[in-house]
Amino acid sequence: MSDTPKKVLVPADDLRTFSAALLQQGGLSPEHARTTADVFVWAALRGVDSHGIARVPAYLELLAKGVANARAEITVESTTPAAAVLDADRAPGPVALSAAADEAVKRAKATGIASVGVRRTVHTGAIGYYVSRIAEQGLVGLGFVAGMPNMGYTGVKGAAVATSPLAIAVPAQSHAPLLLDMATATIALGKIRQSRASGTALPEGAAATEDGTPTTDPEQAVMPLPLGGAKGSGMSLAFELLTSVLVGAPIFSAFHSDDPQGRGHRQNALLIAVDPAAFGDPSEFTAAVDTTLGTLKSLPVTDGADGVFYPGERSAAVAVERGEKGVPVTPKVWRELTESAAKFGVEVPSV
Repeated sequence: MSDTPKKVLVPADDLRTFSAALLQQGGLSPEHARTTADVFVWAALRGVDSHGIARVPAYLELLAKGVANARAEITVESTTPAAAVLDADRAPGPVALSAAADEAVKRAKATGIASVGVRRTVHTGAIGYYVSRIAEQGLVGLGFVAGMPNMGYTGVKGAAVATSPLAIAVPAQSHAPLLLDMATATIALGKIRQSRASGTALPEGAAATEDGTPTTDPEQAVMPLPLGGAKGSGMSLAFELLTSVLVGAPIFSAFHSDDPQGRGHRQNALLIAVDPAAFGDPSEFTAAVDTTLGTLKSLPVTDGADGVFYPGERSAAVAVERGEKGVPVTPKVWRELTESAAKFGVEVPSV
């Protein structure tokens, strides 16, 4: 989909500096502000605008309300070389998960495979960023996130589980890495809001009313339905066990309990790094990944399709294009950013 002319185009570096300056004024340290801005700009470059620069005003609000802890004391606990638990102390997700990705890489280079659980973070952002950060070091990255229940579960009335995502990044030799990044919902919550604003019907089986009844009416829809029915809801529940329960910070059971604190916003995650060198020659591995991706792309193309693509390929191409031409920002988001800039006395980049 082409960007509409109404959007402003901002060079990625300027957008990164601008976002970091706003986040720093919002209370984050310069380092943490830069890390968080990196995650947002990465998503914006790849066309994942829902997790891009539009998140800056939302994070400023999270920080202002104290939902996110601007001065979090992040700690890492470990009883074995191949695993650790990072307690985020309610740090923004980009801060906590970037640290966890680096910790997983460091440990996996010594042990072959390593996992880092993240406890008590706030909104993880684009999970694909963290596994890509692992893949940039030549390792395979896997990530799982558990969040607040906001999606249906097969047979349950109302919201039961979260739209918890998973992501996998596999480095290649000459191709862009494979990057699978998906939620366990049929559609994103943002798509419901977009359909409501545009007055267009939702796809069949994609969303539900407050009591869990499927609907195509965006005015009635309040939550997405699981991808593949019982498959998506089952995956979400499994991710809750793999992340929240594993690190001793259950979300699902607390949310559905009588304790009002159980509904306080938080997320947990698990990042896993796998070093191909532990399985053989890493250069042979990435060469074979290239061969596999090349084989896929050489398969016969169906009528009407514009090619065969592997996960992450098209978003990597979008990143190259936006890196050259600038990142498009909607008028609404740009207005919010410039209003925040005026409030904080931050210089607005020329567009």
